[in-house]
Amino acid sequence: MPTSPLRSSPLEPAHEAAGATFTDFAGYRMPVRYSSDLAEHHAVRQAAGVFDLSHMAEIGVTGDAAVAFLDHALAGSFGAMPVGRAKYSLLLAEDGGILDDLVVYRTDEDVFLVVANASNRQVAVDALTARADGFDVEVSDDSDTTALVAIQGPAAAGTLDALVVADRLQPESPLDELGYYRALHAVFDGAEVLVARTGYTGEDGFEVYCDPSVAGALWDALLEAGADRGVVPAGLAARDTLRLEAGMPLYGHELGTDVRPAQAGLGRVVAKEGDFVGATGVAPADGARVLVGLVTEGRRAPRAGYDVVHEGEVVGTVTSGALSPTIGHPVAMAFVDPALATEGQVLHIDVRGTAIPSTVTAFPFYRRASKG
Repeated sequence: MPTSPLRSSPLEPAHEAAGATFTDFAGYRMPVRYSSDLAEHHAVRQAAGVFDLSHMAEIGVTGDAAVAFLDHALAGSFGAMPVGRAKYSLLLAEDGGILDDLVVYRTDEDVFLVVANASNRQVAVDALTARADGFDVEVSDDSDTTALVAIQGPAAAGTLDALVVADRLQPESPLDELGYYRALHAVFDGAEVLVARTGYTGEDGFEVYCDPSVAGALWDALLEAGADRGVVPAGLAARDTLRLEAGMPLYGHELGTDVRPAQAGLGRVVAKEGDFVGATGVAPADGARVLVGLVTEGRRAPRAGYDVVHEGEVVGTVTSGALSPTIGHPVAMAFVDPALATEGQVLHIDVRGTAIPSTVTAFPFYRRASKG
């Protein structure tokens, strides 16, 4: 059976010019690295990295009943959410399993932007479209007409501000007043963009939603403005180790249709009341395994699928793991039996036949230093 051709990011020429190594990610040809995974990871922690996230899915929700619709369609409450705010939320199946995790922006009184994972684009579009029946709203898949460029790291704010000083970026209000999980409208080189202070690396940073026609100019402008600050392009490999250090779950690893929100530590995201889809099945079964962080000894990194063992019995499974570039030792995320999920509990990970000691620890593994 013939396979579908890979989709291309509007920034593909820039990646090729930078010598990127590509991979197939969620049906897109995306850069996995430019120089080395380690160098790009450290650049984000010490300066900043510029990421192409144009593969993400952007779904518009507009209409007088937008709030009521989102309260029904997603596992959150959106009525008290001010314009200019962002909110992490979940799209649940009828039985409470997680179809996707999302970020929702309220960009106007009755206008919302729902950002879904690339791998779940069609799932999210189909579910939201079906759930819109009976509501005065319009659901639109805007993914192909939206590019997304992110800059993450301690030098991100200064780099973006340099574009303001150069009069290439004109935000509707000062960038230094933009708080975390907030967004504002701006103009870049004459084109309307949305600047959000969100991210997936554990660092301060921004994500800029724009028309694909200006994505290349924005990408180049960020790298030029950040050149003296140590800013570099960063690929998917660095993004994965960064999010792991920050204890952020990844759909298909820590999240899926067989996982209920509370198992993954996301019970706080779910509305306490309401008739949202999945509400009746949201509670996990008694004894269901829960997500924990594991810090392991030595240098051998656990990988997804490795067994977690206690007193000779398999008590869990690793979902993500790596040798942490920042911390200097291996870390992992794993689902384990709830009785063994207490911080400080010693378990073992079966790494190719060798039982590696590991200790249950709280997320995140890495936390950036606070300002001042």
